[in-house]
Amino acid sequence: MTTAQRSPGLARPGARSRWLPLGGLAVLTLIPLVSGGLRLVELAGGPRLMPADPRFAASALPLAAHIVGSLVFAVLGAIQFVPRLRRGRRPWHRRAGRVVAAAGLVAAASALWITLWYPHRAGTGDLLFVLRLVFAAGMLACIVLGVAAIRRRDIPAHRAWLIRAYAIGMAAGTQAFTEGFSKAILGSSVLLDDAARGLGWVLNLAVAEWVIRRAPGRLRRTSPAAAAGAG
Repeated sequence: MTTAQRSPGLARPGARSRWLPLGGLAVLTLIPLVSGGLRLVELAGGPRLMPADPRFAASALPLAAHIVGSLVFAVLGAIQFVPRLRRGRRPWHRRAGRVVAAAGLVAAASALWITLWYPHRAGTGDLLFVLRLVFAAGMLACIVLGVAAIRRRDIPAHRAWLIRAYAIGMAAGTQAFTEGFSKAILGSSVLLDDAARGLGWVLNLAVAEWVIRRAPGRLRRTSPAAAAGAG
C-alpha cells in the first residue's frame, strides 16, 4: 500500500511519533541559542550580558565563529527536519542543507580549536577535555559522511549521519539539564560535572539512533525522483 492509499487517520499517529523526538531536540536548541546570542552581542561591543570569561580576551574570533556556526546549524538544522521540505524536487532542502553542513563544520572545527588552544575553563577536568575532542571530531565526521552519502544518492545514510551530527551539536541544551540534575542529586565535583556533560551527548545520540531506526523501511523506499531532487 502506498502512502497515498493510506487513510489520513492511519498515517497521522506515526507521523506524530516521528515528530516528537525531533521536536524535543529543537526545543533544546533554545538554551544555546539564548546563551550564544547574548555572548555574541557582548563580543560585538554591546553590554555585558553574560558572566565574564577571561579565556576569550586574547582572541575572540574562534569563539565568534563557533557561536555563529552553532546558531545557523541549530536553526536551519531544525527546519531541515520538516518533512514537506524534504520531499520531491523542492530546492529549499538542498540549498539550506549546504548552509547547514558548512555551519556545522565551522561549529565543530572551532569547538576543536577552542578545546585545544583556549585555557581550560575553571571547574572542568581532563574527562571533559577528552569528551569535547571526541564529540567535536565525531560531529565533523558525521557531517562529512552525510555529505558523501547524498553525493552518491544514499538518502537513508545521508539522513542518519546528519541526524547524528545535529544531536551532537545540540547537546549543550541537554547538558544544562543533566548537569543541573547531577548537582541537585549527587552534588558537585569536577569529575561528576564532566560526566554529567558527557551524559548530555550520550542521551542526544541515543534519541538520534531511536529516530533513525524508527522507520528504516520507509527510508529505503525513497523514490528515484526524490533521490535525484535531494542532491
